[in-house]
Amino acid sequence: MIDFRHETFYHLCQIKNYTKTAEYLHLTQPAVSQHIRYLEDLYGGPLFEYNGRRLSLTRRGEHLYRYVQVLRADTKKIAEELQKTNAEQPSVLFGATLTIGEYVMPGILHQILREHPNYRIGMIVENTQKLLQELSDGTIDFAVLEGYFDQSRYAARLLSYEKFIPVCSPGSSLAGKAVSFDAIKSQRLILREKGSGTREILEQALKEHNYSLDSFEQVCEIGNMNAIKQLVSKDDGISFMYLQAAAPELQKGELSEFMIEGFSAGHEFNFVFLENSVYKKQYIRWFDIIRQAYEVDRPT
Repeated sequence: MIDFRHETFYHLCQIKNYTKTAEYLHLTQPAVSQHIRYLEDLYGGPLFEYNGRRLSLTRRGEHLYRYVQVLRADTKKIAEELQKTNAEQPSVLFGATLTIGEYVMPGILHQILREHPNYRIGMIVENTQKLLQELSDGTIDFAVLEGYFDQSRYAARLLSYEKFIPVCSPGSSLAGKAVSFDAIKSQRLILREKGSGTREILEQALKEHNYSLDSFEQVCEIGNMNAIKQLVSKDDGISFMYLQAAAPELQKGELSEFMIEGFSAGHEFNFVFLENSVYKKQYIRWFDIIRQAYEVDRPT
């Protein structure tokens, strides 16, 4: 279990300011400093250092931070399990990024609940950055992500590799054609907001082909995938999205795929959890359950 000095350390890692950490925890600044000095004596060296005026973790501090993240998360989960009225009923709360949560997980959950009707399952849908924070805070057990993340800080299992495609209106002059990148630069690009996995994938794919969002004359940010698809279907612009997300509209003829010469993109869907958790075996079992359900539900 985690003690109050490790709690202080955790929040200082988050806030990176002694005064503000003291205010957040309703402590004095000397008390915060005393907690950190105690831990530095306990672990044999400095946990923080200043780079200019910026407070940052030492390598020893980074190691401790990762362990404290796991300890806090496990402490929460242990408390929740001990408070359960029905300890025999498996339960889980996990997160999924927006594309996965809306277009992939419903079919997976349908398969799981058919096979395991007594399971209690909760899912929150957020962007990659927010889910990683929820995971580190112990709010969720694991996350299924489409975006990039620091694989040195989290454990991950590959769920699938998904194709990432450009789409346009069926009435667009681009529909069904193979065109050069120069031919689409004058198109309005409609994309998700900063922090979303879909946007990160697009930005990285463009970078790998020596382009960027600035290559487009007009860029429109929309925080909802269905709204993006409706705008694209009405020929208000083009977009890029996972084939899984576009599949229903492609089948109904409401969207069309087009090709960009020399351009191809795809990305992993990853199952992510805290590496050193005492619940690691349980999380890997959930990964196996989700992967098996995905293989059943996934369109061929």
